Amino acid sequence: MKGELSEETLVGAPATAVWSVYRGLELGILVDKLLGHVLGKVEVIEGDGGVGTIVKLTFPGTSGGYMKEIFRIMDDEKRVKETEMIEGGHLDLGFDVYRIRLEIIEKDDESTIIRSTISYELDDAKAELASLVTIKPLQTMAEEVGKYVCGKKSDA
Repeated sequence: MKGELSEETLVGAPATAVWSVYRGLELGILVDKLLGHVLGKVEVIEGDGGVGTIVKLTFPGTSGGYMKEIFRIMDDEKRVKETEMIEGGHLDLGFDVYRIRLEIIEKDDESTIIRSTISYELDDAKAELASLVTIKPLQTMAEEVGKYVCGKKSDA
């Protein structure tokens, strides 16, 4: 079984500024700073933020849950970043593939659409697991990054 969820979040900041946050390791730093209590702690296991970088997200609380993902696509021209879960998280629950695609789409000079997409694959016998997939954390992250970038712009 294959599935996909997608959400678009409009932010009042230029696409170049939003992409500069999403593109590399700054996104993980911001998640720690702004959303660590919600999404968890991010640490770089390997890499410099480009393709092949591996990061670990340890979920908040005492569950000991975590996931590791690898950066598979980093397209500066199209402003697309794609990661794939390689350990923990949804894979431990029974998913075969779990990917996140983040697209930064310029709407105009001062506004951007952040399209967050989750695509997944799992055995048809485990179809009920699809209900565990939620786009909400990525939507929350997009909203907070938008606020952060807008705040930086107003500080300048």
